[in-house]
Amino acid sequence: MNNLIPPPAILIVGALFVPLIKGKLKSAYLLLLPVLAFVMLLKMPAGKYWVVHVLDYDLIFGRVDRLSMVFGYIFTIISFIGVLFALKVEDDLQHVSALVYAGSAIGVTFAGDFFSLYIFWELMAIASTFLILARRTKASQDAAFRYILVHIFGGLCLLAGIIIYIQNKGTIEFSYIGLDGMASWFIFIGIGLNAAIPPLHPWLQDAYPEATVTGAVFMSALTTKSAVYLMARTFPGTELLIYIGALMTAIPIFYAVLENDIRRVLAYSLINQVGFMMCGIGIGTALAINGTVSHAFCHILYKALLFMSTGSVLYMTGKIRCTDLGGLYKTMPLTCLFCMIGAASISAFPLFSGFVSKSMIVSASSHEKLVAVWLILQFASAGVFHHAGIKVPFFTFFGHDSGIRTKEPPLNMLLAMGIAAFFCVAIAIFPKPLYDILPYPVHYVPYTGAHVVGQLQLLMFGALAFCLLILSGYYPPEMRAINLDTDWFYRKGGRLFNNVVDTVLNRINAISDRLIARAIPVWLGRLSRTPVTSLLTLYVKATGKKDLVIEDLKGDTRPEATTLLPMGVPVLISIVFLFSLFVLFVFLT
Repeated sequence: MNNLIPPPAILIVGALFVPLIKGKLKSAYLLLLPVLAFVMLLKMPAGKYWVVHVLDYDLIFGRVDRLSMVFGYIFTIISFIGVLFALKVEDDLQHVSALVYAGSAIGVTFAGDFFSLYIFWELMAIASTFLILARRTKASQDAAFRYILVHIFGGLCLLAGIIIYIQNKGTIEFSYIGLDGMASWFIFIGIGLNAAIPPLHPWLQDAYPEATVTGAVFMSALTTKSAVYLMARTFPGTELLIYIGALMTAIPIFYAVLENDIRRVLAYSLINQVGFMMCGIGIGTALAINGTVSHAFCHILYKALLFMSTGSVLYMTGKIRCTDLGGLYKTMPLTCLFCMIGAASISAFPLFSGFVSKSMIVSASSHEKLVAVWLILQFASAGVFHHAGIKVPFFTFFGHDSGIRTKEPPLNMLLAMGIAAFFCVAIAIFPKPLYDILPYPVHYVPYTGAHVVGQLQLLMFGALAFCLLILSGYYPPEMRAINLDTDWFYRKGGRLFNNVVDTVLNRINAISDRLIARAIPVWLGRLSRTPVTSLLTLYVKATGKKDLVIEDLKGDTRPEATTLLPMGVPVLISIVFLFSLFVLFVFLT
């Protein structure tokens, strides 16, 4: 192992040299990096490697086991597909950000200690932000700022939990944690934010649609799935995740049906699919964890395929709204085909990848007799077919004819979509290679009569409902509108908090400036020049005795006074004042 380079280092360090390479050599170099990372993965046996001793702690950059290897494989595979899709992009910012982002996700996967985990976690947030900024529009800039602020908050929660955990446990190595104290709750929230659990999810549908065409492919694959990996590592069997996951599968369906922006529809369906994974982690059985991991593997491929196909439409037409598209199957038949393969996969059609993974999670809920959860998952399966399986390809490539006549995207984009589509079909037909690398031995058989017939019935009823709604005119119309989500509360609440705090604190600041920052220095300066007169003036103002006569050093008196102040009083005050200064000086030195 000493002669192997850590896969994260290959991508992160390799990304730094991208701007220095020009021409066709750059394309070869970009594709070579994920290939090298994958080769390194194939040579990594189980164990702990690349351990660096810092102070009293061991930083573990290579904890290799069956769980981490599955995510390592799929992250490198999707990195290659994403780089291939982005080859024609003449923007080094996107290439560097994407490679650093992918390398950081792999770093999170193999991190065996909290310190290296946190470093890679934050590097992911920074790199992915530039994939949003790289679109260079006002909307993308605003979304990027909101995105990084949300993830800074999540990172701080994670850091707080890590510090408390290390203080309590005395170790930086992490594995199973469970919800049993303040540290675990902070860590749970920090990871859960990246997993887009409600009500912390709006950053996803806010940011992903504003990313670049190629950036959205990487973002759909890495951030939430890294969080799924960490949840499976640290919180398996946490009952709360069952209900959070069920909620995640159901709620986004209603938003996706109403949404007009195609990539926002896909963003909501992404939350829906991560909800299935959260349910599997919460159930925590071997079948459920295997289902979660395999579904994450398949989801990365078919969700990237959907983002690539719709991104290709955006790349070629400049449009991405349902109301602006339609009829593109005539001039973009291959892109349409790839989109339909992705739609069938996410809908869990038999002979498409989602079927051999999602059904494991649904079966696990049935085995544990979670009847309500099982019903919600069935409803969510029909719902995702309704919006991601039918709506996305229908309104993009069929529906009304928009009159747009364009052509297929560049060859590299078609090849990337073709590779992802091949995996979506191959995994479904031959699931054994995927099952063989899962964390636990797999005894699950997806293609039984009950599974196939039950799933087809569910999907056909969903298709029937869509057709009836369209033909009857009751389907929610596609409108140019902004749908309110839970981010309304913290956006409006944050602005109100800012206004209140700004008003209160600025008023306190003005008073402090007038009474303390300005008045006290002026009085102290006068006191240092004329201590006796200043103190007597202060005494007069405090007591209200305006009939005092103060004799100065020349012996003059104020003619309007009626009472004389003895000369000994100013002398005594002067002595007390000087003695106080002497004592203060001695005390301070």
